[in-house]
Amino acid sequence: MINLDSQMGKIEWNRLLKNLSPYTIRKGLLYLKHYGPKEFWIRIHERFEPEEIPYEIWYPAYQPDTRTLDNQRRKKFKNAPLISIAVPAYRTRPKFLAQMIESMRSQTYKNWELCIANGSPDDAGMAQVLDSYHTKDRRIKVKNLSGNLGIAGNTNAAFDMTSGEFVALLDHDDVLAPNALYEIVQVILQHPLCDMIYTDEDKVDMQLKEHFQPHLKPDYNLDLLRSNNYICHFLIVRRSLFENVGKFHVDMEGAQDYDFILRCVEDARQVIHIPEILYHWRTHRESTADNPTSKMYAYEAGKRAIREHLKRSNVEGEVLDTLDFGFYRVHYPVRGKPLVTIIIPNKDEKKTLKACIDSIFEKSLYQNFEILIIENNSTTEEIFAYYAELEKNPRIRVIRWEREFNYSAINNFGVSHANGQFLLFLNNDITVISPDWIDEMLGVCQRQEVGAVGVKLLYPDNRIQHAGIVVGMGGIAGAMFVDMPGERSGYFHKASIMQDMSAVTAACMMMKRDIFVKVVEGFTEKLAVAFNDVDLCLRLCKAGYLVVYDPYVQLYHHESKTRGAEDTEEKVRRFQREIEYMRSNWIDILKNGDPYYNKNLSLSRWNYSLRPIPGMEKKKG
Repeated sequence: MINLDSQMGKIEWNRLLKNLSPYTIRKGLLYLKHYGPKEFWIRIHERFEPEEIPYEIWYPAYQPDTRTLDNQRRKKFKNAPLISIAVPAYRTRPKFLAQMIESMRSQTYKNWELCIANGSPDDAGMAQVLDSYHTKDRRIKVKNLSGNLGIAGNTNAAFDMTSGEFVALLDHDDVLAPNALYEIVQVILQHPLCDMIYTDEDKVDMQLKEHFQPHLKPDYNLDLLRSNNYICHFLIVRRSLFENVGKFHVDMEGAQDYDFILRCVEDARQVIHIPEILYHWRTHRESTADNPTSKMYAYEAGKRAIREHLKRSNVEGEVLDTLDFGFYRVHYPVRGKPLVTIIIPNKDEKKTLKACIDSIFEKSLYQNFEILIIENNSTTEEIFAYYAELEKNPRIRVIRWEREFNYSAINNFGVSHANGQFLLFLNNDITVISPDWIDEMLGVCQRQEVGAVGVKLLYPDNRIQHAGIVVGMGGIAGAMFVDMPGERSGYFHKASIMQDMSAVTAACMMMKRDIFVKVVEGFTEKLAVAFNDVDLCLRLCKAGYLVVYDPYVQLYHHESKTRGAEDTEEKVRRFQREIEYMRSNWIDILKNGDPYYNKNLSLSRWNYSLRPIPGMEKKKG
């Protein structure tokens, strides 16, 4: 039963009441019907929970000031590529159309052309705006179509008008930040192999006064893109790539941009993300930015776009809906029945280990596994009696590590005794929730490009303990969404969708044995306790492999029962040495930021809160 009184106290009532209208009430009823009462309440709570730093305070401090924009306007580029902006227009309100065009004319970078394909040539209001701007600015090109060809057809007509070295997409009622093209050209000149660029974005109300819901994106993230069209706006592609992949497919109407993006990333030499909010997506009643239920056909088209992408990539996978509109799950089936070796270090703690082992045998659907328990200096008679009982099972072996505790060395020792093609590192304080946990991890791990798979771990009270790791969080690295209720999905549903990350915890992590042994050569034994899994994952990323967070596997984690606290001088010194190891070996990512995170997000909060801007309070005043 949901305690409405206690939870409503946490909701920002002013924001909720401000958004109430007959339209939003009707919209809310549609969502209620779709989600059901419990899930609907969870999403209302997430949407209107108070923010650490409200975006309406943060954004004015974030925007470039007049001096910065003036300096950009004065800059002379030795190579100033022509940027073509393709705009499909249909039944656009004249005011919105004018604001879109003005956002182009306000760009600090001047070598652009705006190519507008007008799918409503009989609209007098639109015609007046388009004629006026075309007359005063010859960079604005207009083509009146015979009639509406749909979003894909209208966009293709706009594409045909372009001549620039790079082509970008802009919706007819959205606006660009004045520095958008300047930032893009900077990247083009710095990265000569870049074929595809995308930026961060936010939403803006109909009057262009209130900015909200900033989408602060990671760098290119294959599994996130297969879960959601997170790239979306603002998208720029090199003409040679555009000509190679072709224009929008009309049979993908509603997800034509998603399909186009998937085709582009398959062929692009380099995909660059600019972590700046350069695109403002206007919301109104007909817009999917405000009312996702208005275009249900688009979500079906999105599934088809992912299916076609998987076929072109020669990847077997089933594309499924999630509860959230526009977010998908790709389920990768297991090929064959490879042996999985589950490696569990243990010292004493019979009750904890027994709960772990029992849950594996009682709940696991996948049965081709063996268990290696790495015994490390236990002292109680009951644990050795339990070992003797376990070893009666031919699928369980107990091997002895008689030196001091060193998590990395213990697991490396375990791998040397493993028979499986796949290794599943597991803490002894884990218990299984998802019966298909091995199958799900294995299906992902079998993909050629995947180096490791991690999962969603919950505390026994069903709050999140781990939903992937961000490098730099809390200083060196930290788990995301810690202590958030497990039923919530988090910022852009990132706690609940598959994505690539820089690291996952080895409390439950699967790898191919060959990659572990031959590519990364095991855990770094200088990291006896802390950050060994982070270091391993970063070495996988450096070698070109993906580290995948898979939330469709859930387990309980009774964290750190065996090892105990860092409560002695020796342990504190060891921890400091391991921090220094990470700082000296991974200074670049610690300095430049985790590519699967965003520089504008906090490194002290786990929930994708905004990072404070120096002088923000002063600017606010």
